[in-house]
Amino acid sequence: MIKIILFDLDGTLLPMDQDAFTKAYFKRLAAKLAPHGYEPQKLIDAVWAGTAAMVKNDGGCTNEEVFWKRFTEIMGAGTLRDKPIFDEYYRVEFQNVKEACGFTPQAKSAVKQLREAGYRLALATNPIFPAVATQSRIRWAGLEPEDFELYTTYENTCYCKPNPSYYKDILTRLRCEADECLMVGNDVEEDMVAQSVGMRVFLLTDCLINKRDKDISAFPQGGFSDLCRYMEHGQNGGTGN
Repeated sequence: MIKIILFDLDGTLLPMDQDAFTKAYFKRLAAKLAPHGYEPQKLIDAVWAGTAAMVKNDGGCTNEEVFWKRFTEIMGAGTLRDKPIFDEYYRVEFQNVKEACGFTPQAKSAVKQLREAGYRLALATNPIFPAVATQSRIRWAGLEPEDFELYTTYENTCYCKPNPSYYKDILTRLRCEADECLMVGNDVEEDMVAQSVGMRVFLLTDCLINKRDKDISAFPQGGFSDLCRYMEHGQNGGTGN
């Protein structure tokens, strides 16, 4: 029986067009760093390279450590002294990136309903952002970090999606079995891979990402109302449709 529900954030609890979000994110980051000598395109390329390194992280150190190691390899070791500027960006300018995101009250309602039904809740968002940015995006979705028993960030996690080890690590930290968990997300590749470690899954289709055009017919799926109905009636084998 499912006891814990894991939610993805971007495109799931927080509606967004990934491309629009990325453009807004980099536009403001480049503007923030330009006065400090950062050439915009080189900065963006270095951030992408650091992100790629995090995705490949094998668990030997935190994603934060992996990111800054790769970033400084490209930009120079001296850029570590500018880390406080990056931190300030997330506290200040990044807050305006909210404009590139949507909002759905159904997300907050579903989280509240499922918590009141007795489920433990965790936020399984790809941990490529620092905690301050993750906390902000949680609030943009109308929720609070305290709504979740755990939320993954680049400081506290050593893997990324779609690595199955990311989900195994969450199981260890939550001290639960895979078949006690349901992973809810919008990305077929990154979120539904939780099924490979024994978790149940639910595909949130409002902002569906299916880059490889996989057959999704076998996944329980739908919107937030479908998810709540699935948890009420279908979790022991129904489709949710």
